[in-house]
Order: sequence, then structure tokens, then C-alpha cells
Amino acid sequence: MTAQTAENVAKPITSATPIAPELERVAETTIQWFSSHSAQIIIAIIAGFILYLGMTLLKRTVTKLRDHANGNTDFTALIGRTASRTTHMFMILASARLVVGYASPPEAVLTTIRFAFTISAVFQGALWAREFIIGLIERKTSDDTSGETLSNAMGLIRVLVTFALFAIAAIMVLDNLGVNVTGLVAGLGIGGIAIGLAAQGIFSDLFAALSIIFDRPFKQGDTIQYEGTVATVDHIGLKSTRLRSIEGDAKIISNARLLEMEITNYADIEQRRYALPVGVIYQTPPEKAARVPEILREAIESADAEFVRAGFLGFGSSSIDFECYFKAYGHELDTAIAIRHKVGMAVLEAFAREGLEFAYPTQTTFTAAPDGTMIYPFTRPQDAGLT
Repeated sequence: MTAQTAENVAKPITSATPIAPELERVAETTIQWFSSHSAQIIIAIIAGFILYLGMTLLKRTVTKLRDHANGNTDFTALIGRTASRTTHMFMILASARLVVGYASPPEAVLTTIRFAFTISAVFQGALWAREFIIGLIERKTSDDTSGETLSNAMGLIRVLVTFALFAIAAIMVLDNLGVNVTGLVAGLGIGGIAIGLAAQGIFSDLFAALSIIFDRPFKQGDTIQYEGTVATVDHIGLKSTRLRSIEGDAKIISNARLLEMEITNYADIEQRRYALPVGVIYQTPPEKAARVPEILREAIESADAEFVRAGFLGFGSSSIDFECYFKAYGHELDTAIAIRHKVGMAVLEAFAREGLEFAYPTQTTFTAAPDGTMIYPFTRPQDAGLT
């Protein structure tokens, strides 16, 4: 009974430790390799150390580009910034991978070094890609003035880029380990779709905010017009944009809805063209009416505006009509309005100096006697006996 019990106890121990002979075999093979290839191993170690020093020197040289560039967003600075993210573990494993073949290592050692290098290279590539992508985005937005919004957006972009790149790196590592990643990729895809549908409105406004920051249809401080409303941009947030109308009202509108509208950005206007309709009375002598375009040109040029054209338009119900166009230069709306005011006053002074009268809506009534003769609505001097 005792012998049988001892035999039953010994069986699971023997079946649970089949790896011991394999480890012993690997250790024995490795010791034999060290003893039979000691010279090659020493040469490989020296060569690997030299390669590591060379990679370190190259990293320092390329990283210095960041310090000597014209700015943090210069392309050479971006290359140096990316190179600075090179890890020492990657350089060590890369050196080992390059020289391991010269030492004729056992299959187990070679497989281990290859696998360690693959993992290191995948995550090193993710680090390089993350730094390069974020650097490109910062380079694109280097002159953006919406500081708080850009800071919040960059924080979110860093999280999204880091998550995406390292998720891809983890999947690649698992695939190299022999894990079936098809189900994992499908699960991540379904989860992403579910989250996207649940937060569709939030993500829509978020990406609209990023579009405003990167595409720059307008920026903070610009005066814009949308759906007949003229307002100044106070703040561009990740969810909504705050504006201040010309009446002083605060308006808050979602970023996605704002970008769906037709927007007029007055900050991008370098010149403004104005129409100046003019009408003179019908009693104006023809020779003076013919000089109206020239008078308008002189008045507009004296007001520091650019004369475009002026000419006869038509015979109105109460006036002889002329059309006139001029341009005012400058980004500021207040400057353009001041020039328009100056032009109006110059035209008024010129017409007064030339004796030209502006027309305004008038009506003249004529009264006739039964025999058709005209009856004046006032007493003429000869009828009053004053002549």
C-alpha cells in the first residue's frame, strides 16, 4: 500500500516537469558554444560595442540639429527631435542583432536575440512615429494664436496618437509571439465603432475644432459673418465657439454647426469696394452734369481712396443718376469706414464748391382752368399789380 501511494505521488511530479531536460540541454549547448567559439564571441562583443558607440554618436549628432535649427518647428529641428527619442535598449539590441551571426550561436540564443530585437524595434518605431507626427502638427500650428484651445487640442492629439501607435505596436508584438490577433483586431474595431456612434456629436464638434485650428477659416479676434450675423470670435473651444456680436451679445455655437455655414471672414479682406450712388437735380446745366464723374474722381482721390469708375446711370423719377465706385485698403474695418466717411465729406464739399445740388424726391402739381389754361398755385407779381 505504501509503495503504491509513493508511485502515485511520483507520477504527477514527473509529468509536470518535462521542461527540466530541455533546459539542461539548452544550458549544455550554450556552455559548449562558449567554450568552442570564445574567440568569435569576443570579436562579436567588441564589434557590437563599437556599433553601439557609433549609434550613440550618430544620435547625438542628429539631436544637435534641434539646437542649431531656426526654431522648434523647423524641419531639421523635427528630425533632431525625433532622433532624440532613440532608446539605449534599441541600440544595444540592434548592435547584438547585427553581430550575432558572426559568433555562430545556438538556435535558442539566435531566436531570443531576434525576438528581443523585433520587440524593441516595433516600440522604437512607435516612439519615432509619435514624436514625428506630433512635431508635424505643432509645426503646422506654430503661428496659431488660440493658445488655450491649441494646448487642449494638442493634449488630446497626443493621447490619440500614442494610443493608436502603441496599440498597433502591441498587436505586432503579439503576432510575432504566435498569438492569433484576428479576434483582438475585430474586437477593437467593433469597440471603436460603438464608442464613435455613442459619442458622435462630441467627436463631430471635436474634429470640427481641430479643423478650425489647422485649416484656419478664422481665428480668435477675427470678425466674421454667418447667417446674417456679424460677430467677433472670442474663444475657440473643443466643443463650441464663443462669439461677440456687434450689438454686444454673447453667442455660443457648436463647432460642427458653425463650419456647415457660409462664413465671411472680414479679417482676410485686404481691400473693400464701395458703391456711391449720386443723383443731381434736373435743373443742373448739361455742362456741369457732364463734369460729375471728373468731380467725383478728384474728391475720392483727395480722400486717400482709389477711384474705380464713375458715369451716367439713368434718368430717375426725381434726379439725374450717376454711379461711382471706389476702393479702401486695409484689414481693419474701422479704417475702411473712416475712409468711406472721408470720401463722402469730400464729395459733399466738391458739389457745394461746384454749385451742384443733390436731388431728393419731389413732386410738382400743376392746376388747369376748364378751358385748359394753366392756373398758377401762387399769385404772380403782375397779377398783384406789382409790376
